[in-house]
This record gives sequence, structure tokens and C-alpha cells, in this order.
Amino acid sequence: MSLGQFLLVAVLAVPAVGAVAVAAIPHDPAARLVGTVAAALTLLATLPLVGGDHGWFGYGPRPAVQPWHRLDLRWVPGLDLRFHLGVDGISWPLVVLTALLTLLCCGYTLWRVPAGGSGRALVALLLVVEVGILGTFLALDLVLFFVFFEVVLLPMYAIIAGWGGDDRRRAARKFVLYTLSGSVLLLVGVYVVVAAAGTADLVALTGGAGMSRGTQLAAFTLLALAFAVKSPLWPLHSWLPDAHTQAPTVGSVILAGVLLKMGTYGLIRVAVGVAPEGARWAAPVLGMLAVAAILVGSLVCLAQDELKRLIAYSSVGHMGFVLLGVATLTATGIQAALIGNIAHGVITGLLFFLAGAVKDRTHTGALAELSGLRETAPRLAGLLGFAAIASLGLPGLAGFWGEAFAVVAAVRRGGGLWTTLAVLAAVGGALTAAYFLRLLRQVTHGRPSPAVGRLAPGLAGAELTAWAPLVLLALAVGLAPALVLGYASGPVDALVEVLR
Repeated sequence: MSLGQFLLVAVLAVPAVGAVAVAAIPHDPAARLVGTVAAALTLLATLPLVGGDHGWFGYGPRPAVQPWHRLDLRWVPGLDLRFHLGVDGISWPLVVLTALLTLLCCGYTLWRVPAGGSGRALVALLLVVEVGILGTFLALDLVLFFVFFEVVLLPMYAIIAGWGGDDRRRAARKFVLYTLSGSVLLLVGVYVVVAAAGTADLVALTGGAGMSRGTQLAAFTLLALAFAVKSPLWPLHSWLPDAHTQAPTVGSVILAGVLLKMGTYGLIRVAVGVAPEGARWAAPVLGMLAVAAILVGSLVCLAQDELKRLIAYSSVGHMGFVLLGVATLTATGIQAALIGNIAHGVITGLLFFLAGAVKDRTHTGALAELSGLRETAPRLAGLLGFAAIASLGLPGLAGFWGEAFAVVAAVRRGGGLWTTLAVLAAVGGALTAAYFLRLLRQVTHGRPSPAVGRLAPGLAGAELTAWAPLVLLALAVGLAPALVLGYASGPVDALVEVLR
């Protein structure tokens, strides 16, 4: 077994073993510390996976999926299913982001455990969710992809229902019902593809694998709907605001930061890659739905009066930009989707950390009751301002590149429809700036409200430790987008080649 293969196994085995160990340790603080160490070791294991034998930009034109590292073992011989893992420039940034956010969330529990249950149970569930998300990004067998895709469902339900807000059980049930419906569609789509192509190998399937146009249209429709529920994309998004609002802080960070990316990653890797004919057929519809998501999400945010709910609805608009990039089926557009995924994970993860800190201190999320934050807690207000302007797409910060590239890709696609969609998306970007500036005006400016007036100005060391990496990443990706785009350039070009 090569070092790369060993690391692929370790990335999944370490958090799985860590979850078991945490659940078995009776002493709560010790269990949380063990879980944090397991998350840290997982992050360390993801870093050497970069590059492999192909370097930074080196990437062959065939096959369309050419992993840096690959592990391919017999899994279910009777059904010709294989335990097939691999990592390339499309999946590696998401793998690292998942490991980083899980570490920050587990470390955060060392300082504060939300009410509702034991800290060790929460950490164990976070590690199980990490296994499912990482497996989804690493799987190169379609059935294995489906298995990992489903692993996150029950642990995330338990996190929301066990440690969430007052209405947590209803939000958790809604999350499960929506995502289960998407899972059914995904299962049927996987069956259609495997039955028609005779293989579940994503490397062989990318490009269509000789499937008929009708089969590809049916498969793409099923797969795209399934991933739209998970992302979630408008109009299948209504579970998201409730889940985000009710989830504990660490649950919201994982949910927004990486769990949603399972849907957009699946759309690129599986739906577009496996059924390119279907992608070309559905591209105009996807573009229109993307712009609708951008505009609807922005308008709803302008009317929102609750902090976490506003941030949750902002994800609908940001995922709309990601979908617009994918819908163009161009290298620029897919690159925009990939960097948009990373930027959203970093910035929205930071926003939910900050929203949780505000809510923990003031015991309210109502914007009308949070005025004057900069007068009593200037450090917290400053960080909230940084995260907000990063999310609205200020040049020089991570949020800018995904939105700008998506609009540019739509313009370059050409034609009246795509030009119109680009203009409307740009209008949505302006509305994004409007609702985040409104948020800052209501929360940080003015006289301190009674809830804000009693706050202490300082920040805990654990908070700064959890937030600092996200602040630095938002700056680094904004100033040097090649940190993401450089690794993804080759595989994206290879994917676009099979779409022609």
C-alpha cells in the first residue's frame, strides 16, 4: 500500500475510530479532548494528499477523472462493486475544508457545550458526520458514493434534535423528510446509471459511458433533483432556514460549511460528469433556477428580522451563484462553482460562529434587539463586519471570485438568455450587498439595546482560536484564488472536454 492509499484510508478510519472511542469514554471532558485530537489527526492526514504524482497543474486529458491517489479494492464481488476511493483537484479542497471545520467545531466544544445533551455524544456525532462527508468527496464508486451520502443523515438529525433550539424537533423532522426524499431520487438515479452502463465506477462513467441520450436525460433529472434537495437549491430549500435557525452553533457551521457542498459537488462530479447529454439539455433551466435562487434569497434576506435565519437564507443566494456557474458548462463557470463552494464554507462557517456567539451572549437573535454591538463589544462587531463584507463579495476577499466568475461565465456563454441571466445575477449581487449592509446597520450601529448593553467587550481565547483560521482563509483565498483554482484547473478542463 502506497502512502497515498494509506492516507485515503486514514482520512476515513481516524474519525470513525475517534467516534467509537469518544462514545466509549465515560468522562465527558476527556472524551471531547479525544474527539478533538482525532479531528486534528484527520486534518493532518488530508494535507499530504495534495498533488500526488501529477503535480499542481499536471493532468492528463484522458480519462476525465484522474485521481492523484487511488485505492481500489473488491467490496461486493457478486455485484461487481468496489471500495474505490480517490482524490483530485476538485475534491481535495473540500476534503481539507471538511476536516478543518470539524476540528474547529470539536475544539469549540472543549469550551462550550450547547444545552440538550452530553458533550461527548455531540463530538461523536460530529465525527460520524465527518466520515460521511469525507467519504462522499472521496468515493469513486457510485454505490459507495450513495452509501457515504446517506451516512450523514441520522447523525445530523440527532445533532439538531438533541442540542438545538426550542423548535428543534420540528426542524430536525423537516430536515430528515426533505433529505430522505432526495435520497430516494438519488437511489433511483444510481440504479438507472448502473443498470444502463453495467458499472458503478465513476472514472469509467464520466463522459456518459455510452449510455443513450434518453437514459442520460432520465439519470440527470433524478440526480440533479436529489442534489438540489441537499444543496439546497430553490425551490427545494425550505428545510434549510429552520434547520439552521434551530441547530446548535457547531451544527450550523458543519451544515452550512460542508454538508451543503455534498449536493453541489455531486452535481458536478456525478450528475454533469455521468450524464453530459442531460446536463446540456437542462442547462438553460438550471441557469434560470439559479438566478431565481439568487434573487429570491436576496429579497427574503432584505425582509428577515432574525440573525441566523438571515444567514441561512443568504446560503440560498450563494448556492444560486454556484449553480449558475455549473449551468454554463464552461471551465470558467465550473471553476466559479468550486471556489464559490470553498468561499461559502469558510465565510458562512465564520458567520454562524459569530451569530452563535451573539445569541449566546444576548439570548436573542432578533435584529431589532441587537443594536449598538460596536459600542459594547467592538471586537465581536468588527469580526461580524468582516464576515459580512466577505460574504457580500468585496474584492480581495474569498466571496468575490465565485460570484464574479459565475457572471463572467454566463456572459461568455453568449446569447440573449445567458446575457439576461448574467445581468439578473449581477443585480442579485447588489441585493446581497444591500441586505448585509442592512444587517450591519441594525446590529452594530445605533444605541445599544438592553440585550446588548450588558455585554463584556472581550472575546474568549477558544473563540479566537476557532475563528482565526476562517478569517485567515477568507483573506488568503481572496488574495490568492489560485490556492483553489490552481489545483482544480486540470480536472475541470478534462471534465469540460467530455461535455463537448
